[in-house]
Amino acid sequence: MSDTVLKVEDLSKQYRLGLVGSGTLKDDLARWWAKMRGKEDPTLKIGENNQLDSIDGNYVWALQNINFDVKKGEVLGIIGKNGAGKSTLLKILSKVTGPTRGSIKIKGRVASLLEVGTGFHPELTGRENIFLNGAILGMNKQEIRKKLDEIIDFAGVAKYVDTPVKRYSSGMYVRLAFAVAAHLDPEILIVDEVLAVGDVDFQKKAIGKMQDVSKQDGRTVLFVSHNMSAVKSLCTRAILLKQGQVIYEGSPKDVVAEYLSQDQRQILDGIIPENASTHSTGEAKFKKLTLLNNAGQINDKFYFRSPLHFSVDMEVFKPIKDVILDIKITSKDGVIVSDSLTSYESNSFLAFDKGLKTFSCEIENNLQPGQYNVILGIHYINGNTIDYVENVSNFTVLNYLEGEDKNSKFRFHHGFVSAKSKWNISN
Repeated sequence: MSDTVLKVEDLSKQYRLGLVGSGTLKDDLARWWAKMRGKEDPTLKIGENNQLDSIDGNYVWALQNINFDVKKGEVLGIIGKNGAGKSTLLKILSKVTGPTRGSIKIKGRVASLLEVGTGFHPELTGRENIFLNGAILGMNKQEIRKKLDEIIDFAGVAKYVDTPVKRYSSGMYVRLAFAVAAHLDPEILIVDEVLAVGDVDFQKKAIGKMQDVSKQDGRTVLFVSHNMSAVKSLCTRAILLKQGQVIYEGSPKDVVAEYLSQDQRQILDGIIPENASTHSTGEAKFKKLTLLNNAGQINDKFYFRSPLHFSVDMEVFKPIKDVILDIKITSKDGVIVSDSLTSYESNSFLAFDKGLKTFSCEIENNLQPGQYNVILGIHYINGNTIDYVENVSNFTVLNYLEGEDKNSKFRFHHGFVSAKSKWNISN
C-alpha cells in the first residue's frame, strides 16, 4: 500500500476580476447552459474570447499546473513571496474553495489553520468553541472530551476558557485554534502563516508540537511560513511557488537558498516588479534601479565611506511638472537614515514629458557598516505622491575602506551614520 497521503495533479485556480457573475440570473443561466453544451459564452462581447487559458483580460490565474505529492510523516514547507499562491493552494487543499481544474487525492482527515479564529463563534466561550471546532473537523463529542484538558493546557487559556472568545486577544485566538487543530489527531495538518501572531514562546511550542505530530505520530504537516529558519528546522521537504507555479522543489536548505538567491538576482538585475509600488497614481512608474560602485560596476556591496551610485529608469505615462525625485535609505528594520531630494540641489522643480527617463544620483556614503534598503519616490511639490516603491533594493556597507585589508582592522561602529569630524587632541 502506498504511503502517499496527498497527491496534487495539474491543479489550477482561476479568479475573475471585478464582479462575480454576469449581472443577472438570466445571463448566468445562459452561460451555464452554454458551458454544459461546450458552446461559446453567449454573454461575451464581440471579439472577446473565453479566457480559461489566458492570464489577460478579466481573469487571473492564482495557481497554474501544480503537481506534487506528500508522504505519510512528511513535513512539507511551502514558501514564496506574497501573492505567489500559497494561501490559495492551502484553501483548495482544505476544501474552502474548489479548483478550476486538476485533481487532489487525500487519504485521511485534514485539519486546517488558515486564519486566526477560523471556525470560531465570537459569542461562544473557549470551551464551547473547542467542541464546535472539533465537530467541524469531524470529531465526535467523546474524542473531543478525551483531549479537552490537553488542548486547554497547551493553549494556555485555562483562566479564560469559559469566557466568550470575542474578548480574546489575537494571540489567545491563534493559540486555542492551533491547539484544537493539532490535538484532534488529523492525518494531515495544514498550517498557514498564522503562527506569526503568537509570541516567541508559543511559536517554539507550536513548532515542537508539529515535530512531535510528524515524527512520533507519523502524521503529515503542510507548513506555510516566511520564517526561513523555521522552515529549515521543521520541514523535511519544501517547494517554492512563484506566480502560481512550482518553480523549485527539494530539501528545505536548497529551496530556501534558491528563494533567497532570487532576491539577490533581482537586486543585481535591478528590475522593479510591476506590483511593487506602495502608492502609485499611474502617471509615472519606476522601472529599474541599478547600484554601481566607484568602478561603474553593478554591485550591492560598498566600501566604508565609498560613494553610493544609483541609476534609475522611470517611465512617464503623461506629462508632469513641479515634481521632486526622492531616494531614501533605510536600515534593515525600516528606520529612514538618509533622504536625498532633487529640491536640495536646486530651487527649481522638475518636469517630464511622456517616455522612458533615466537619471543618476551619487550620494556621499556616511553610513556605518551594515545592511540597508532603498526607497524610491516621485512627488508633486504639494506633497502628493506619484509613485513610491519601498525596499526596491538592498545593499551592504562593508567594515573596511577601499584598498584596505579587510582582516587588518576592526572598526567599532554604533548607530547608522558615521559623521565626519575633526579632532584636536592636546596633552
